[in-house]
Amino acid sequence: MREFHHIGMPTDEKQPNEMWVPATRVSVTDPDDHPYKVEFLRYEPDSPVTGPLRDLPHVCFTTDDYEREIEGKEVILGPFRPDDTRWVVFVMQDGIAVEYMQYDA
Repeated sequence: MREFHHIGMPTDEKQPNEMWVPATRVSVTDPDDHPYKVEFLRYEPDSPVTGPLRDLPHVCFTTDDYEREIEGKEVILGPFRPDDTRWVVFVMQDGIAVEYMQYDA
């Protein structure tokens, strides 16, 4: 099962109600608070995130098996746990950055 979750947009501007993700040193917004399901990401200068995730938008899907989704794809970040409820992994797929999120049961 795979379901659209959000579009991630890098920004340099502080956003209202940002949440801090220590694993990647980035402040993010909740896409559920945006009418078009946009998550804004504001990276700290010393964030370990580099390349397309830092510079380009990404699309995110929830899945019940992230390992199946990433099989044979180029992993560009993760997998990691941004909090205690889910796993996240980013891949390059069909020329774009794609995030897969798997929530704990």
